[in-house]
Amino acid sequence: MNVGFAGLGQMGIEIARNLIKAGNQVTVFNRTRGRAEKLAGEGARIAETPIALAEAPIVITMLADDHAVEDIMFSGLLDRLPRGSLHISMSTISVALSQRLAAAHQERGQHYLAAPVFGRPEAAAAAKLFIVAAGPRDQFDHCAELFSAIGQRTFYVGAEAHRANVIKLSGNFLIASMLESLGEAVALVRKHGIEAREYIDLITSTLFTAPVYKNYGSIIAEERYTPAGFRLRLGLKDVRLALAAAEAVACPMPVASVMRDHYLSGIARGMEDKDWSAIAQVVAQDAGLK
Repeated sequence: MNVGFAGLGQMGIEIARNLIKAGNQVTVFNRTRGRAEKLAGEGARIAETPIALAEAPIVITMLADDHAVEDIMFSGLLDRLPRGSLHISMSTISVALSQRLAAAHQERGQHYLAAPVFGRPEAAAAAKLFIVAAGPRDQFDHCAELFSAIGQRTFYVGAEAHRANVIKLSGNFLIASMLESLGEAVALVRKHGIEAREYIDLITSTLFTAPVYKNYGSIIAEERYTPAGFRLRLGLKDVRLALAAAEAVACPMPVASVMRDHYLSGIARGMEDKDWSAIAQVVAQDAGLK
């Protein structure tokens, strides 16, 4: 397939790389050209501007936040995409922006799928992401081989694209709340003289054996918050987006409000570029631990 790809951060560069490996013709754009040049040697074409991506019938965006997506899509690319083309948004964005994109594409005779992913950069590199997709079923079916090239399983959750964004935000809320709870539990046992590594080995071998507990538990026990797989400031962004989605439908999320404040505390302490699991370090410091 002929694909245009915008956004070569830690996740995006691995997704684009796997699309190339699968034999797709991929044209990439990134504000920092050096990241695009890394893929040029692997067969990618480089777009000098986002608008140049409109030459591909399918455009994928994997960008950091609402502002970055708006800047790419509403600064010319949206109007240059031909009728019948498809935009796949893999970014973690607000429900409101996803709804706005769906309407804007429909007005122009274009198609739109929201397809955010679950997984850290190492999962993206191994093509082991979980993809949550929503939008027109025929367009989803048309892109099945693209999703297969980057993920281990894709879930189709309905014709309304923003449903995928709701699920993605709810999933990130669950991970963030797990990190908060695990951080509090580790702080508690440490205050009683129990080593974090010993505790994590025990708890993830008995009650909480899921990979998310094992992987993040190891990071927390070893205080291995850099380099970040997902930055703390982006964790704050996602918690805020979950709260905004909740407020729009009058759904209280008191735990999310606590986490928002803890992430803000982490940023106030200079942790914005540490892994978002460093919320456990905020909890530890509040408990008087180093």
